[in-house]
Amino acid sequence: MVSLPNYETLRTAPPDRPAMFQRWRSLLFLHFRCDPAEIQALLPPGLEVDTFDGSAWVGLVPFLMEGVRPVGMPALPWLSAFPETNVRTYVHRNGVPGVWFFSLDAANPMACAFARKFFSLPYFDARMGVADDGDRITYEGIRNDLKTGSTITCEVGMKLPESTPGSLEYFLVERYLLFVFRLGRLYQGRVFHEPYSLRVASVAGVEENLIKAAGIVPRDFEHAVFSPGVDVRVYRLTEVAD
Repeated sequence: MVSLPNYETLRTAPPDRPAMFQRWRSLLFLHFRCDPAEIQALLPPGLEVDTFDGSAWVGLVPFLMEGVRPVGMPALPWLSAFPETNVRTYVHRNGVPGVWFFSLDAANPMACAFARKFFSLPYFDARMGVADDGDRITYEGIRNDLKTGSTITCEVGMKLPESTPGSLEYFLVERYLLFVFRLGRLYQGRVFHEPYSLRVASVAGVEENLIKAAGIVPRDFEHAVFSPGVDVRVYRLTEVAD
């Protein structure tokens, strides 16, 4: 078991060897606020909901995975690139901020099985696609149950200044720690990447039931930003010390 890193260390690369490399591309961050008590009731023991301006925040984040590969292995075209969409919220453990994933849909059955087994993440197999027409992007996906999915279209606009600590954008996107709950124990996983470059995003249309499937009452999205992407190092899970 290991202790949580200090908050100041989260934006620096861990000294350990990464477990995987990934490239996250064409990310759309959609968020709405809700009552912290609603989200706290859905979290495992040991985690507290993180808030901004007194509200919990729920995110729907579609994007493209590219170059996914374990350390020491090449990226394989039929395994290493696929669309993904996650439903998430923001948490902390002893004041250290992280992400809690309610669900992650991906168009790659082998990647889903790998992430479920080795990272204990709630991945779902889905049929998905991303249509990029310049500054207009459409993300589509449907789980294999043919009932749960999303279609999201956005218009990408001007570049935004780099987010700074204390801003809502920083709170929502600059997260370098994820938590998972496995066999009654809490684990953490680190990632490292350069700060996101963000752009204005205008939502042209959203149809989705992923949030409802996660047990959360859907609301209208009130915050949207887009990022061209980041190159990511992913580190192995470690059990969190009590």
